[in-house]
Amino acid sequence: MNTIDQQPSAQPPQDLTGLQQTEPAHVAAGFKAVSNAIKHVFGAMNVARGTKILLTLNQKGGVDCPSCAWPDPDGERSSVAEYCENGAKAIAEEATTLKTGPVFFQRYSIQELSEKSDYWLGQQGRLTHPMIVREGETHYHKIEWDEALDLIAEHLNALPTPDDAIFYTSGRTSNEAAFLYQLFARQLGTNNLPDCSNMCHESSGSALGEQLGLGKGSVTLEDFNHAQVIMILGQNPGTNHPRMLTALEEAKKNGAKIVSVNPLIEAGLLAFKHPQHLSDMLGSGTKLSDHYLQIKINSDIALIKALLLLLVKKEATIGNVFDRNFIQNNTLGFEEFLADLSQYKLEDLVKECGINLEQIEEVADLLANSQRIIACWAMGLTQHKNSVVTIQELVNLLLLKGSIGKQGAGTCPVRGHSNVQGDRTMGIFERPSKAFLQKIEENFGFTPPQKHGYDVVAAIKAMQASSGKVFIGMGGNFLSATPDTEFTAQALRNCTLTVQVSTKLNRSHLVHGKTAIILPALGRTDEDRQAGGAQFVTTENSMGVVQMSKGNLTPPASTVWSEPKIIAEIAQRTLRKRTQLDWLSLTHHYDSIRNLIEKTIAGFEDYNERVRQDGGFYLPNGPREGVFTNTAQKALFKICPLETIQLATDEYLMMTIRTHDQFNTTVYGLDDRYRGIFNERRVILMNQEDITSAGLQQYDLVDLHNYHGGVHRLAEKFIVVPYNIPRQNVATYFPEANVLVPIDSVADVSNTPTSKSVIIKLTKII
Repeated sequence: MNTIDQQPSAQPPQDLTGLQQTEPAHVAAGFKAVSNAIKHVFGAMNVARGTKILLTLNQKGGVDCPSCAWPDPDGERSSVAEYCENGAKAIAEEATTLKTGPVFFQRYSIQELSEKSDYWLGQQGRLTHPMIVREGETHYHKIEWDEALDLIAEHLNALPTPDDAIFYTSGRTSNEAAFLYQLFARQLGTNNLPDCSNMCHESSGSALGEQLGLGKGSVTLEDFNHAQVIMILGQNPGTNHPRMLTALEEAKKNGAKIVSVNPLIEAGLLAFKHPQHLSDMLGSGTKLSDHYLQIKINSDIALIKALLLLLVKKEATIGNVFDRNFIQNNTLGFEEFLADLSQYKLEDLVKECGINLEQIEEVADLLANSQRIIACWAMGLTQHKNSVVTIQELVNLLLLKGSIGKQGAGTCPVRGHSNVQGDRTMGIFERPSKAFLQKIEENFGFTPPQKHGYDVVAAIKAMQASSGKVFIGMGGNFLSATPDTEFTAQALRNCTLTVQVSTKLNRSHLVHGKTAIILPALGRTDEDRQAGGAQFVTTENSMGVVQMSKGNLTPPASTVWSEPKIIAEIAQRTLRKRTQLDWLSLTHHYDSIRNLIEKTIAGFEDYNERVRQDGGFYLPNGPREGVFTNTAQKALFKICPLETIQLATDEYLMMTIRTHDQFNTTVYGLDDRYRGIFNERRVILMNQEDITSAGLQQYDLVDLHNYHGGVHRLAEKFIVVPYNIPRQNVATYFPEANVLVPIDSVADVSNTPTSKSVIIKLTKII
């Protein structure tokens, strides 16, 4: 084979694809959502196959959508379409009949593939065979399953210490696969179990776990029908969780008021045309936001403090604003919280937000007269240095109102990937509790490691320092999802072996260790037949419901294996006589895996019986019942310091965002329909006054620079697009701009990369 002359590119190509721009949309969904869903699904497969999978998508006993983790209704579900446009796109991406087999890899070198766009890579079809590339080779080539699995076991057993292995997990992984995966890693001897939670809602878990005793949200879908106020902060449901719009529409009909907080005006927060309601489709739709606070990036905590000061003032003047009974009986730290809050000046907080005092006062009036408040948030709150305290300040507001542990009120961190919450429940966590490890020891006859492992950022640094030698990715696209792209790329190249368990080709296959293996895996939509017959897996949604997911489509090839089978085979070959488990027999029927989960994790009693019931079952949730299981056994008011970001006149605060044609790092197309941007991803959204003052014009080309820690990070060739965004704030798409996110810029406590708070400078390309 030929040797590689240059390293494959870690970043998407800089080729521009022809920007077209229209006015941003003012309503989400409608006819266009329906037509796009049809176009994607039936463009990827024939009508019979597409119809078969759509009719079972998110239905009881059907296929759990591999896209977002928004919950399904507990009762009746739509027989027409219990899915959204982006769910249909996810299905089209996974259930496509196109295939990426050995001949494809003979045709294209790894270097040539790295020069293709992420969209192009994803459109080539499903992986069909195990593939390998060894040091010095230019192409992947086919390898038999036995040889690939033995080679992985050989590398793992040759490590100087088990902590030189890193086991990454994507949120797509089922409960059954996740449980086996963490069990294998711990019996091998490491807690190195980074996952995509480390990059998204880790800040939510850190904040809620300390303050309320559980790192999950407290509301159910039904709670939305009883809420008086729904606050949506740092979240774009129209693109990232479109089925949430249905819940918001129902809440509006029941009298709820919606407060949206976002630096961008998002169509999905303005109005919604329900695709199954003719009156909506023909009319203007349902208005959603009653109040829209377009604050500056990362000024959420200043806004919340301003609201709190106004509520304190109202309590002092008119009374009956706070839920004094709830505060006295269920919380600690109230007086200390009030004393700290009194140090802040309302005018300073308002200035930091960048909006008018009158807007904040209107929302404060609304909150003062409401008892049932739901607070929703996503990455707009979780990916900043101060994310944990920002979320805790939001919870402080709910505690003042007694809006936790009652119907129509509570916390709602809206998770991204469909089983990212379930994976954490299964033990995918680098910092497991002592109680969990004790259960592992009791049930499986070995003492699991007690030392905390690597999260995502620590894992990248370990690989960069060559103390992480084997990387195994259970799904996902690690390179493109993580910060500081070039730093991460070199970290992966330092590994002796990288293994990617995947359904489709992505950039993480192209930037790899000295030896790299791709193992093709079944997707949610694929029928999973094992020795015990057709199997189903289970997932947990954003609101703690565990339900089954059973694929019904013919897999792309007989050489594609399920994730539980892949894990069991690697474990059996690696652990050999060190294990008491018959790993292979566990995958004959997944009930066997669920029996082990039931023995190990609280809340899974009668697992196999309850998960076969229509709609599954709810896991225990203390805060939902007004029970707080933290150390204090009370909900805690937290003191949350305000730290502001100071920008020089030529600096901008950048947040990375998704387009409407992508989910996480998977790119479905080149359009961002709701924002009016078409056929281009290399854009930077800027305030027109900033464009003028910088001596730039619309559609100029610029390079983006970050200098955090004295390191120059460069993202080249972005198109300047005027947009309605606060001054000195800009927005770019990921993964194109991930190269600018510093590896050392992370949230306090949670260690989440600060992908929404990146200080950059611009230079015009002449």
